[in-house]
Amino acid sequence: MVTDDLIQLTDVTKSYQQHTVLHDVNLTIKTGEFVAFVGESGGGKSTLLRLIAGLEPATKGQLTMDGQSINGLNTVARVMFQDDRLLPWMTVLENLSFKSRDMNEKVRAQELLDLVQLHDFANYYPNQLSGGQKQRVALARALMASPKLLLLDEPLGALDALTRSRMQELIADIVDQENLTTILITHDVREAAKMADRIVAIKHGTTGLTVPVHRHETDEMAMIAVANEVQEFILSD
Repeated sequence: MVTDDLIQLTDVTKSYQQHTVLHDVNLTIKTGEFVAFVGESGGGKSTLLRLIAGLEPATKGQLTMDGQSINGLNTVARVMFQDDRLLPWMTVLENLSFKSRDMNEKVRAQELLDLVQLHDFANYYPNQLSGGQKQRVALARALMASPKLLLLDEPLGALDALTRSRMQELIADIVDQENLTTILITHDVREAAKMADRIVAIKHGTTGLTVPVHRHETDEMAMIAVANEVQEFILSD
């Protein structure tokens, strides 16, 4: 369910020395909304995600979450990256609980393994898992702290087409179940149309086009039409 505004970006600019990556970004994201940022490589998508995560400061402008300025690490957000970043010397369960002796942590970790359909893999090590299974563990780990905001930085980019499609469905289902506010970074406009409630196209360092998807009510042909509209905008001069 989408309710009140959670994230507000006002006139946000990010520069590195003389190079401006983002400029004059204005954006509102509501609680429970799934928003996808799409655009060409180097267009500023991942930089924008890093600003929202508090991993980097904006050069100008204001970013707020729940009405509070994002200054430093955004502790109620979690990021899932393209590489799984699992610790190879720990089992799947340990990667989630970090060997915590807290029984509640262990129970939470096992519940999340059930959620990502890896119930029987708790005692496996990362080198015993497929790429898709590793990303499921990474997703579960991102959910361990019950974040208010889930940030997905091209998490499916390295997967084969079939595994990627299954992961798209799994992530979208979990986001719905948990009512998670989610931001997805992707180059794949069809992936964005399949998973998100709204697509924001980033072009020339700013938000140039916003398209609602209504994925729960939209058939495949309509999603393809949305994807084509976004792609044409990104590729136009």
